[in-house]
Amino acid sequence: MFSNNDPRLAQLLDGIVRLASGELHSRIEISEARDELDAVIMGTNLLAEDLQIIYQELEQRVESRTRMLNAAHQELQRMALTDPLTGLYNRSALVTAVNDAQTQAADGGLPPALLLLDLDAFKSINDTMGHSVGDQVLTGVGQRIRACVRAEDMVARLGGDEFAILLPGSTLAQATLVANRVLESLNGTIQVDGKNIRTGASLGLRLAERGETSEDLLMQADIAMYASKADGRNKLRVFEPAMLHARQLRNQLVGQLREAISGNQLVLFYQPVIELATGRVEGVEALVRWQHPTRGLIMPDEFIPIAEETGLISALGNWVLKTAVDQLRRWRTDPETSRHDFSMRINISAADLQRLEFIEDVRDTLAGSGLEPALLVLELTESAIIQGNELDRYTLASLRRLGVGLEIDDFGTGYSSISYLRRLPVDRVKVDRTLLTTLGSDPAQPALIAAILQLIRACGLEAVWEGVENAEQAEHLRNTGCISGQGYYFSRPLPEAEFTKRLADQDIWPA
Repeated sequence: MFSNNDPRLAQLLDGIVRLASGELHSRIEISEARDELDAVIMGTNLLAEDLQIIYQELEQRVESRTRMLNAAHQELQRMALTDPLTGLYNRSALVTAVNDAQTQAADGGLPPALLLLDLDAFKSINDTMGHSVGDQVLTGVGQRIRACVRAEDMVARLGGDEFAILLPGSTLAQATLVANRVLESLNGTIQVDGKNIRTGASLGLRLAERGETSEDLLMQADIAMYASKADGRNKLRVFEPAMLHARQLRNQLVGQLREAISGNQLVLFYQPVIELATGRVEGVEALVRWQHPTRGLIMPDEFIPIAEETGLISALGNWVLKTAVDQLRRWRTDPETSRHDFSMRINISAADLQRLEFIEDVRDTLAGSGLEPALLVLELTESAIIQGNELDRYTLASLRRLGVGLEIDDFGTGYSSISYLRRLPVDRVKVDRTLLTTLGSDPAQPALIAAILQLIRACGLEAVWEGVENAEQAEHLRNTGCISGQGYYFSRPLPEAEFTKRLADQDIWPA
């Protein structure tokens, strides 16, 4: 036993208080008595050592978990600001960086410049080669862009095939230099799986003004980029205020076009295709016009691109299909015009080939008219066919089985090749008007026309020659052995009433 006056009791009590307060490193001195009290003190010291070890392990675990949580948080932040495909920044990161750059410019620094880039014809890469190849192209494009800018500049992928470049402090000359460097780097091919894939881009540039938001700059750079696309591929356009007005007018036109399609503002004009040997009408091409309530007659080159960009082209094309077929039915049942035996030609878009419903639309329209399918000829541009995918080929084959005619429009505008002429289920090609423009002034042109005709016939096809402007051209085509022609020499496109009158009045064109 030990005395209540033993000083070790005070030491033990003090040691226990210190341990309880967290001083796990403290120890109580053991006396030489080695009695029961020393045994209690020794047990307390051992408990302190165990607690210290446990606490140290706990601290290490907490520290490790804290590092892991911080790393996970940083990774989440990185993922929230990064495009997962290319590893570039994303839109959210770009918006923050633009706002920061504008704040720095407000404090006296140079303004930021924003470049917006969209790849040209990227959809055809995905459609013809697959999305895996398309993703590799996007990654390669991102790497090339990154190599063209400074370390402090930001490159972001905004989605799809759209990229942005932020130059935090820049002059217009510096930004233009970077933009041209980027365009030059993309004006070539990217190798994917042993294939050389051609790329190109349209680029819009906006140098910020004081007080503009990231939303303002993105919109204005986007407007400049679309102006670049309108100019042709691989171009740079710098934003101008007039572009904003043009965009507002375009947006207004989109709404009006939607109303025009659902209302009664669209009209068809008709231009004959003539059998050169006899002068008889063998076909009629339906050409859509927009009878705008305030602007008057709007030509298709102004509203067809808008319809294609906004997805209205299918509704517009369906209207043309039904209206043109119904008009042909009326001509063939009208006693004054029924002596003419000709087909109806309408232009269809690349978007139509991508719609399985299009085949049903054609079948239903023909069934409702009672006309033979062969009396309908669908014209497709070379570019739509040559860039086509499996769905396009399926649609073409289905239309061919349906019995309608298929014709390649604008042949000779840059894509022409014997290989695709021989494998496509088409009946005819329509030779572009540019091949007749120098006839009579270029001594080599007659031989070229004869060679093109021989090429087309070697593929088992016949040709319609567009752009016949005078009697001399028509006579040369006849003497060369060409069968069909179309152009102002025979007739301009005419509204329905005027064309119907000419059908009733004459058998030979021109009269």
